[in-house]
Formats: sequence, C-alpha cells, structure tokens
Amino acid sequence: MRIMTSTRLRRTGLMLGAVLMLTDCTVGPNYQPDRMTLPSGFTEAEHDATADEIARANHEMTQWWAEFHDPMLNALVAKAISGNYDLQVAGQRILAERALHDEAVSAWYPQIDANTTNGDARYSINVDNWPIRPGNPQNRPGSSYLSYGVEATWEIDLFGRIRRSVEAQDRVFDQSIESRRAVLLAMLSELATDYVTLRATQLQLKIANDNIRVAQDALDLTNRLYVEGVGNTLQIAQAQAELDSQTAAREPLKTHISQLTHAIDVLLGQMPGTTEAQLKVYQDLPSVPGFPATLPSIVIANRPDIRMAERHYAEDTARVGVAVAQLYPNFVIPLSFNPNASAMYQLFEAGALSWKFLMMASVPLMHGGKYTAQIHAAQAMAEASRLTYRQTVLKAFKEVEDAMAAWHDDEEHNALLHRAAVDSATARDRAERLYGAGLIGFLDVLTTQRSTLNAQNLEALARLERLRDAIDLYTALGAGWRGVAVTNTTLPVSLESQNVLARAIRQ
Repeated sequence: MRIMTSTRLRRTGLMLGAVLMLTDCTVGPNYQPDRMTLPSGFTEAEHDATADEIARANHEMTQWWAEFHDPMLNALVAKAISGNYDLQVAGQRILAERALHDEAVSAWYPQIDANTTNGDARYSINVDNWPIRPGNPQNRPGSSYLSYGVEATWEIDLFGRIRRSVEAQDRVFDQSIESRRAVLLAMLSELATDYVTLRATQLQLKIANDNIRVAQDALDLTNRLYVEGVGNTLQIAQAQAELDSQTAAREPLKTHISQLTHAIDVLLGQMPGTTEAQLKVYQDLPSVPGFPATLPSIVIANRPDIRMAERHYAEDTARVGVAVAQLYPNFVIPLSFNPNASAMYQLFEAGALSWKFLMMASVPLMHGGKYTAQIHAAQAMAEASRLTYRQTVLKAFKEVEDAMAAWHDDEEHNALLHRAAVDSATARDRAERLYGAGLIGFLDVLTTQRSTLNAQNLEALARLERLRDAIDLYTALGAGWRGVAVTNTTLPVSLESQNVLARAIRQ
C-alpha cells in the first residue's frame, strides 16, 4: 500500500514536471506597434524647427500656461491640479485598474481555502437498498458529522491563457493612466479658456462703461445745446435712447462674468462664489505666447488620446491570445484534504483521513464553432483598434494644423481690428466736436458712437480669439500633463484591520 502510494506520487510529480517545462508555449500573436509614416513637418508651421527650438518648446509645454505671464492663471492652475474632482476620480480609476491587474495576476498562484463542518444529519430509511454505512447501521439513520480540511486548485498556464489575460489587463491599466492625462488636459484647457474669456468679458464691460460715459456726455451736450436754442427735443430723445441702450447692454456682461467665476470655482473643486470677489477685480488680458516650435513626433509622444488608442490596440491583441488559448488543453491540479468522523477524537485517526491529489486535463473537442468564432471576433476587434489608432493620429494632426492656421490668420485679423477700433474712436471724437460746433447733425454722432463700440468689442473678441488659439494649439499638441502625479486618496479602511489572516497571508 505504501509502495503504491509512493509510485503514484512519483508519477504525478513527473507529469507536473513535464507540464512545467512547457509553460513557455504562449499562443496568440505578440503585440507589434503600428508604425505610421509621419510627415517631415506641419504645413502650417512657420519654419522647420531646429533642435534647440524643439528642446525649448518641450520645456515650455510642460507648463504652457506659464507662457501667458499671468500670475493669477498660474495660481488657479495649481489649485485645479490639486482640487479638481474629475481629476481625482480619474486617479481613483487608475488605482482600481491596478487592483484588477493584481487580481488577474493571482490566477498564476494556487488558490487555497480552509473549511470545517460540524453538525448532525439524519437519513431517510424509506429508500430501498438502504446502504449500510460504517458506524451507522440501518436502525440508526441519524449521525453526527465532523470535518476539517483544505481545498486547493492550481491552473498550469501551459499555453498562456492567464499570461495573455494579465498582458491585456496591463494595457487596460496603461489606458487608465492616459485617460487621466486626457482629463487633465481637458481641465487645463477649460480652465485657461474660462479665465481668458473672463478677462475678455471684463474688457468688454470696461468698454461698455466707457461708452456709457461717452453717451452721457453726448446727452449733456445735447441738453446744453437745446438750452442755448441750437438743439431740439428729437436730438435729446435720441441721446437719451442711446444712453439707455448702452446701459442695458452692460447687464448681460455682468451676468457672464459671474457665470465664468462660478465655472472656474467648480474646476478648482470648490463652491461657486469662493473666488468671485478676487476674480472680479479688473485685470487686462494675458499676453499671447510666442508660436511654439513643433515636430510631428511631439503629437504622437504627448497626445493622451493617441497613447490610449495605441494601448487599446495592444490590449485587444493580447485578447486574441486569450481566445486562441481556449483551443488548447487546460491543466489543473486539484488538491483536497478532508478528514471526517462522528467524534472529535476520531478526526485525527488514520481511518478518518480523506485526501485527493490529481492532475486534471481538459481538451476541447467539439463546441459548434464557439471558440473559433471567439477568435475571429477578437481578431476583428484588434484590427478595429489598429484602425482606430490610425484615425486618432489623423484627427490629432488635423487639430494641430487647424490650430496653427487659426493662430496665423487671427494674428493679422487682430491687427486690422485694432486699427479699425483706433480709427473709429478718432472719428467719434471728431464727430462730437463738429456737433458741438453745429457743423453736423446728432445722427452722425450716434453713427460714430455705435461704430466705435462695435469696433472695440470686435477687437476685444479678436484678442480673446488669439488667446484661445494658443490654448487650442497647446491642447492639440498634448502639452501640460507631464510632471503631474496621481493623488493616491483611498477610503479610511485598513485591510489588515479587517482580517487577521491578511497580516500574514497574501489574500
């Protein structure tokens, strides 16, 4: 009996050794990055960037918001990075994916559980051929039952099913990192856009207040001329209507300013109105940064959506291997040790021992094409991910080219509108002097006032558009996420305090 048991154990050990020697037979395709041919430069670039310009641009794009030279914007960005809730949520998803990766890795290790059973059982005696159990004769259908033991199972990853699953989960974890970077970029872009829009709206409010003063001066002049017998009531009514119109146009600007401050507070992770008093203090628009020197490779290296699409392609490639592995034999080693008896002292006797140590293998034979269909589906998904990656690259280059084109076109547009605003203000001043001298009618004054207001507002919007062009270009280049660490915030629950075994055993 002892010799037979030893022989069986040796045979099982040899089988296990043979299987372990073959554990490098990972099936399925190995991931190969999809190489796209990039252009030598952007068509909308000012010139071919030198190595020094590229190095300087890379440094500037790490904290591109600093290139606007606005201390308030820098302070807001710092608060948003530490307080924005969307960014913190994205960070928690990274931690969750890391835990899921560890869960996938656990399939490599033996799964072991302890168990115990204690109680009484009664069996029916109204069944034909009632079996006679040791220690439980037919006239005693009830019995006490005590048992303890260990159940274990270990899957031998011979053909790489677990390995490919872990590889796929690795890529999902990488995607969560890129997703957080994308959230960071979107948040920075939104914050900077809201901030420059706030300053532009404040400039429009200043223009409106200046024009209200001009309209009030025109009304005062019209009243004086009427008293002197030069003017008439029609001119007074026109001047009053213009003043009322200018005053009414100011109110929506105030509302927009309040809404922008509220939006900025939410991006900072604080209640709306927290920084309203501070932000409502008038400040001129930030300066427009210099045009950044860029290379096409910067887009590929920095854009989180491109990096995420590439990682998704790698994940789907690994899942092809998971599907292929289902066509191959699966090896599992089950182990159980379960002594049982009716009395406590009997549990540790040789007769109470019950154990099992096997090598189990299963081979798929016929499943109506299920596994083949799963492989075809995984291959199609991987190819779709590769094509999505290519499309993402194309869209990214389009966004960069569009932002560069807008930068150059709006620069000239801004210069022309500035000249128009200056000329309109000059014409308005001259019209008011001529009207005061009685050389022209009040309608000419109204025309020049409205033309000036329109030109000044258009210039303010053009300056805003120039700043947005810069923000859009930096965002299209994928700038700003480097050097921002993930905030590791977790619920106040200690694993070790939940289970004493967790202190000593990896669970």
